[in-house]
Amino acid sequence: MRKTVLSVLVMGLAVSMAACGGSASGAKTEGAKAETVKSKTLETTAPSSDSAGQGKTADQGNPAGQDRTVQSKSTAGGAEAAADSGSKSSSDTPVSDWKPRTVISLVLPASAGGTVDLSARIWAQYAKEVCGWDVVVVNSAGATGSVAANQVLQSDPDGCTVLYGHNLVNVANVAGVTDYNYEAFKLGPNFSEEPAQQLYTNTNTYPDLESFIADAKANPGKLQACTEVGAYTYYELLAFEQAAGIDLDFVDVGSTTEKMAALLSEQIVLSPSSYGVAKDYLESGLFTCLGFPGPEPSEVLPDIKTFKEQGIDVEFAPQDFSFYFPKETPDEVIAAYEAATQKILENEDCLKALNNLGQVPKYMPAKEAAENEAKLYKQFKELGDSLN
Repeated sequence: MRKTVLSVLVMGLAVSMAACGGSASGAKTEGAKAETVKSKTLETTAPSSDSAGQGKTADQGNPAGQDRTVQSKSTAGGAEAAADSGSKSSSDTPVSDWKPRTVISLVLPASAGGTVDLSARIWAQYAKEVCGWDVVVVNSAGATGSVAANQVLQSDPDGCTVLYGHNLVNVANVAGVTDYNYEAFKLGPNFSEEPAQQLYTNTNTYPDLESFIADAKANPGKLQACTEVGAYTYYELLAFEQAAGIDLDFVDVGSTTEKMAALLSEQIVLSPSSYGVAKDYLESGLFTCLGFPGPEPSEVLPDIKTFKEQGIDVEFAPQDFSFYFPKETPDEVIAAYEAATQKILENEDCLKALNNLGQVPKYMPAKEAAENEAKLYKQFKELGDSLN
């Protein structure tokens, strides 16, 4: 049954409750609607070669110079067109004379610090280095990605305002936040892929999957997991609940950084996260990764088991990072982005940066990216319908 309630955990209140001995089962807010989410827009330039080249921010803290370059592989929900190097041969490169007339605004449905933001900055950095394009990353979080999506839909179709992310417009539509899906846009190429987000606990609270599941079954509806209504992780957690036979209390604690802080301080007990963000906490022993809903182990997730390997039959779509343009964008613009993305993925430093982030290069031309988007939308729709 679809969850219609999402708790909103106010960080200051949660801290005061914790100080007074309060538990992690905070108050619920009825009828949570993504329309009430505050939009936060932050515009920043692409990082320097040192930072993006290592896939590193102050929040993430990937070790400098770490080289985990892994070749791209197709995973469930992805297109079969992925090449080993993440790019096509030069003979397949689209030809276009188009060049941006001004600085490109790469609009993100996410706050700074997560992998949507970090992978966008990698693309932006190497678009400048490889193609000479100036790109600014615009963080427009809010309303399950619809704030960013509407901003791009209302912009001129000149190739200079582009939406970047994974599956965002599809999950917002399935959740009922928007009345449109990916078909409202003109799809551009796919840049990279990340496995489905992993589920993390604070090691002090739950050191393994067995202890977490046992407590969740003993306390239905009480263990708090953080997500947002209609987000990618919302449906991932619903699928996990369904497969594991448990009922969690979903809470919204804010951005990626705030999720990590809430888990670290034990204000919540479970958080989905990408490996690039949670890696340092995991390696220091502060967090435990319970697993991830992939079809098979991933080379970019060292020593992390799938849930299927642990007896929970759940599989969820990977995160394919693509470009979404206003519908009337000329074909020559799309061809130029395809060629640029191919060239960027031929850069060895770019490949290292993606791998340090827990992503693999996965180039798909616009046509294949659109087909992949249709497949993913169908998966989310079927999952949403099954939970009604």
